[in-house]
Amino acid sequence: MTEQSTRPEAPSVRVPERPALAVPPRPRLQLWGSRIALMPSLWAWPLVLSMLLVAGVMVWLHAKEVTDLESQRADMISDALSLEAQISNRLDDETSKLRVLAEDIQSHALTSDGFSRHALVLDGLRRFWVSVTWLGDDGQIMGHVPDDSLPARDALRNIGDEMGMAGHLSVALPGHDDHPGGMLVARYSAGALLRQKVPWWLAAKYDIRLVDESDEVIASTVDGPRRAAQAWYRVSMAPTMPNAWLELTSRERITPWWRTMPMALMGGFVLLLGAASFMLRRQMQSVSRAEEAWRTEAAWRSAMEDSLAVGIRARDLQGRLVYVNKTMADMVGYQPDELIGLMPPMPYWVPQELEQSMNRHLRNMAGKAPRDGYESHWQHRDGRLVEVMVFEAPLVDAKGRQIGWMASVLNITERKRMEERERKQLETMAHHARLTMLGEVASTLAHELNQPLTAIASYNAGLINALGAHEDMDPLVMKALKTMGEQATHAGRIVMRIREFLTRREPQREPCRIMDVIQSGVDLLKRDLSRHQVRLDIHGDGALPQVMADPVLIEQVVVNLVRNASDALSTQTGHRRILVTATQAGDFVRVSVTDNGRGLNGQGSERLFAPFFSTKVEGMGMGLAICRSIIELHYGALDACDAPEGGAVFSFSLPVHHDVPEGHGEGDQP
Repeated sequence: MTEQSTRPEAPSVRVPERPALAVPPRPRLQLWGSRIALMPSLWAWPLVLSMLLVAGVMVWLHAKEVTDLESQRADMISDALSLEAQISNRLDDETSKLRVLAEDIQSHALTSDGFSRHALVLDGLRRFWVSVTWLGDDGQIMGHVPDDSLPARDALRNIGDEMGMAGHLSVALPGHDDHPGGMLVARYSAGALLRQKVPWWLAAKYDIRLVDESDEVIASTVDGPRRAAQAWYRVSMAPTMPNAWLELTSRERITPWWRTMPMALMGGFVLLLGAASFMLRRQMQSVSRAEEAWRTEAAWRSAMEDSLAVGIRARDLQGRLVYVNKTMADMVGYQPDELIGLMPPMPYWVPQELEQSMNRHLRNMAGKAPRDGYESHWQHRDGRLVEVMVFEAPLVDAKGRQIGWMASVLNITERKRMEERERKQLETMAHHARLTMLGEVASTLAHELNQPLTAIASYNAGLINALGAHEDMDPLVMKALKTMGEQATHAGRIVMRIREFLTRREPQREPCRIMDVIQSGVDLLKRDLSRHQVRLDIHGDGALPQVMADPVLIEQVVVNLVRNASDALSTQTGHRRILVTATQAGDFVRVSVTDNGRGLNGQGSERLFAPFFSTKVEGMGMGLAICRSIIELHYGALDACDAPEGGAVFSFSLPVHHDVPEGHGEGDQP
């Protein structure tokens, strides 16, 4: 049976007062968002992001240090338990060998001499045994190896050579009749045991010691005390070595994260970044000041350009629009961003003049634009034409290289309109002069023709009276003479009314039936209508009220409108028809003359009724103008339009005659 030391058994693992691993405290991340307001300036963002990166690296280094320490501690615990198991197994093997030796002693009845030469004893001394003692049942030393006759200093030297204090193993010898038979005690060197059982790679990784409960070193693989700030771990050697602990101290020192090379690099990086941020801040302040000045200047320039009435257009060398101001965009009805970037043909070019505009564009791109400018027609977005004056000039950059063309555009539409208005006024003045002259000539002719017409009527009346005395006179001749007299009298009345009209006298308005006036005028044109093969129809209500008008002048208006319709149909093939209608429209009677000819051909009423305008080759252009004046003197209106089924419609209106209460004269009418 194996005997053990009488010292009390220690716990399996001893935890000393100081920590086993020197682990620095975790850094606390402070949230600075509530204390420091982030600068809105752009220069601060790289610094803030870099500081976040540095903080992330610091957290990573700290986590790596903790992981390394935990891994080191786990490896150390594993290695300590493994080494402790190996040493315990070795001591158990040595104890087993002592038991074999005890059995040999019991069976062979060895003497002291035989004991010292026993193979197991010699083999144990060659390993790490210091001495083997055989005690008898009465406690006497039956045998001891090595011999006690050796000097004490030599024995101590041998023990010191084994590096460390000695331990012992004991095995009881079997006795007789419940009487103990003695004991074998083998002393061994703890240092030699460590040298034999500790692998070289483990000795290179750790400082290995055997210590007692008072921290006294029993054996060690290194000299000197344990150094501070190193990771170490202890495991109990019980029961093979009671009150003894196996201590492993790591030779690998985990450098604190704040003392590592990455932290040194991060520190240098932060310093360089701070200097770069400072320089960037100064640069951005300078850029901000320059940008503010540029924006102020740009605002001034934009305000000046917008306040000008001159359009500005810039094009590159390919003809692409790169800039237009607001005035230019408004000139053609677009927004500036709708025009910038466009290539020819431009949307404001007149569709009917695309080829001409493209030729002008190619000429300008070749640098052959007139230096004194050129006029052009542009089309507004709403379709109206815009007259412009364009001045082209080369566009150069800061290095003096031409990069395009700059143009100033003047809107001369109003100027053109004023010039056209002045031209029309001059023409109108000339027309008025001709009208005045024509009026004087017509007044003179009316005055001169009045006398011959009166004489013709007088002679015709005398001739009728003379011939009427003859009973055998041909009735046809008498009828022709009477008709000739009536026409001469009618012509005299017309000449008299025209003379009164030209001398600005008021028309002789009187109540009359409009259908009678129309029929009288149409009767004068029967010969012309028959010659042109024109069919004329008159539609009117017999219950139409009378109108206040000068019958002679209104008759001339009807004659002029019907004659113009007949002349328009004279060159038309196929059916020719004129329809004269009279209808009541409120307080007016409206007379319309409709033909089935070619219509007005896009001519407006203002142009048709203008003096000296005529669609006839031999026409003077005064008929419709005089008709309009006559109708307006009667407080009516004359207009013209295209007929729905083709042809033209000329119509005029005359006020209805109202019965005047007794006691009111004609001049009192409203």
